[in-house]
Amino acid sequence: MQISYPMLVFCNALTGADKTAEQIGFKAIIKYNKLDLFMLLPLCKSIMKQEGSRKGAGREHYMKREQIAKNIVADLKELAALTSDADGAQRVAWTPTFKKATEWFTQKMQAAGADVWTDAAGNSWAKFAGVSKECIVIGSHLDSVPDGGWLDGALGVVAGMGIGAYGLADKKPAKTLYVVGWADEEGVAFGKSCLGSSAVSGIVTSKDVLPLIHQENGRSFSDVWQEYGLDANRIGEAHTAFAKLPVKAYLELHIEQAPLLALAKKSVACVYGVCGCNRQYITFRGQQGHCGSPVALRQDAFIAAAQTTLDLREIALKYDSYCTVGNIEVKPDLTTISPGYCRISLDQRSIKPETMQTIVAEAKAAAQKHAQDGRLTVEFEPIWQAVPILFDAQLVEDCNAAVEEETGARHSMYSAPLHDAVPLNAVVPSVMMFAQSDPGISHCKEENTPQPQLEEAIRAFIRLAEKELRTSFAE
Repeated sequence: MQISYPMLVFCNALTGADKTAEQIGFKAIIKYNKLDLFMLLPLCKSIMKQEGSRKGAGREHYMKREQIAKNIVADLKELAALTSDADGAQRVAWTPTFKKATEWFTQKMQAAGADVWTDAAGNSWAKFAGVSKECIVIGSHLDSVPDGGWLDGALGVVAGMGIGAYGLADKKPAKTLYVVGWADEEGVAFGKSCLGSSAVSGIVTSKDVLPLIHQENGRSFSDVWQEYGLDANRIGEAHTAFAKLPVKAYLELHIEQAPLLALAKKSVACVYGVCGCNRQYITFRGQQGHCGSPVALRQDAFIAAAQTTLDLREIALKYDSYCTVGNIEVKPDLTTISPGYCRISLDQRSIKPETMQTIVAEAKAAAQKHAQDGRLTVEFEPIWQAVPILFDAQLVEDCNAAVEEETGARHSMYSAPLHDAVPLNAVVPSVMMFAQSDPGISHCKEENTPQPQLEEAIRAFIRLAEKELRTSFAE
């Protein structure tokens, strides 16, 4: 005989549980035919106490993460208001607005009781001491592109700041936390992406930066850095200092710079790896001529470049990869002349090493074919390349678990864009987490993530930080 509906309602009211009798612990007693209401009272009260204790603890933990996430979003909005205008974020590296952002970082972290400094590569650091000198690093970049988005880069830095300032208030984690804002990730000023993180990783040295010229004003790297109290000849000291730290993990939260999470209706994902990249210039040379000359007889360099570009799109679709022509230079660049010179940039990406080799080879073959058909010559000039990487297996597992704990399901993906986690992965175990972007675009003022999805992603990242710091913010 089952417990009567009124009795079940009564017990539910006592326990605060909206569950079946079996679910709230009555399975053992439903076999009795006669149950005295007053005999049930002690049992119901006992269940109420246990259930309330369990729920209360869970709610306290959830609310703690929830409040940290809300505070982080508020800080993100504060930074955006300080460093943006009507056209978007203006935190371009080595500009007065970028300096505003680094000063804001310093002030916020000092107010939170952290040790704060700038390293020899211009990266902004904050330290929250733990019980052990073993440490984790949380970071991303503070700089933006011109007219950029409010979350690109800033999300990961401010999330780390919030975990330190709000999550670790009045407590020491098992491990020490370092929060970092990497300098010049975007590469706008000098054309070198992930400059600060690459310097810390030992990939970029003074010999790499000293020849660099500012792409807008033509000033030398050394001169620009002097204005920020930095010595380009000493950039290697950032790597020396970092190498002394017993870093156990690098964690980075970033917005997805595509609409895949929004389309999947997911707020957050574990990022298990980053695509390799091959960048080059392809130059076609023919013969410039009058626009009145027969089309069939022309040696038009632009036509070959355009035909190659169309083939590149098909290569990308064929191999589920990325092929992008972003820059086109035509000479003589006059309305009345068919061009004898055309140079295009080509950026190719894939998460699979074998696919990278294939798409690069097929791109070369396509360019050679169209050059031959047009009676042109073609040249290939390498710019930069990086191999695909996979993040640390244990950190990926921890990251997936954090996503599942927060959202109820695992979701993982790779990143096509480059991030600071790539050079860091060369020297310390690393992993990334993506927050949804909707409408899935970045590097523009329209970049955005709805607040509920943004907060959920931050909470998942907080869970990951807890795992690696070996602490709980609810305690």
